[in-house]
Amino acid sequence: MSIRKTGPLVEPFLDKASETWSYVVYDRPGGSAAIIDPVLDFDVPSGRTGTANAQRLVDYVRAQQLSLDWILETHAHADHLSAAPFIREQLGGRVGVGEHIRDVQKIFCDVFNLEREFLVDGSQFDHLFADGDSFTLGDLQGRVIYSPGHTPADMAWLIGDALFVGDTLFMPDVGSARCDFPGGDATQLYRSVRHLLELPEDTRMFMCHDYPPQGRDRHCCETTVGEQKRSNIHMRAGISEAEFVAMRQQRDATLEVPRLILPSIQVNIRAGQMPPAEDNGTVYLKIPVDKL
Repeated sequence: MSIRKTGPLVEPFLDKASETWSYVVYDRPGGSAAIIDPVLDFDVPSGRTGTANAQRLVDYVRAQQLSLDWILETHAHADHLSAAPFIREQLGGRVGVGEHIRDVQKIFCDVFNLEREFLVDGSQFDHLFADGDSFTLGDLQGRVIYSPGHTPADMAWLIGDALFVGDTLFMPDVGSARCDFPGGDATQLYRSVRHLLELPEDTRMFMCHDYPPQGRDRHCCETTVGEQKRSNIHMRAGISEAEFVAMRQQRDATLEVPRLILPSIQVNIRAGQMPPAEDNGTVYLKIPVDKL
């Protein structure tokens, strides 16, 4: 059932394999929509892709008779491949991301030694958003909030009273995103989150991921700015920048590399497109050895 208060209708979809939330956001049935952070299925042992998760979003948009204006990525994800090209092929729409994707492309162009033709200018995306940019979604107004820290390119999307935070905050009982990826910075993340928490306390906040802790038996996707300020285990009111940075750095040092980081990043910096096929017609994803 779609979630609504005073802003957009929001339909969440969970990819259980990566514990990622994708969203269809729209002004009204038969109106205008955006899809945020769509997931392409990817089986590591076989190297096979699939569109079962993305098809659920497509089916919902069609069932609601929506016009898809935007496919929005909060950042270049390290835990799943983007299904943006499949969504655009099925429904149209423009693929948007923050302008600092260019910084991430520059970092990983070297890591993966990408082909000479690969451009680190963000041109693989249909539109690059800057901090403070606005956009419309039918009768709704959207605003872009730059929120680096997890990566240099994270953006939060504020549509009406609904804030889609990407990998900045998680549910209050989970805390905050890691900052140890190339270009990540715990101090930046703290300041980004504090900026987001300046929004009205009843602003709805939608997560990109949820990792239910012991004692909670289901995945959740929605909280509020006020609840995060009161209860977030890493970022509630009263936790200082120095305390957060020390906690985050200590915690990040214990975390494993995400299972899909190598295939995900080299696809997601291309707006979800695969690398060009080689001379035998086959597409290959690289695994750099001893690089990360």
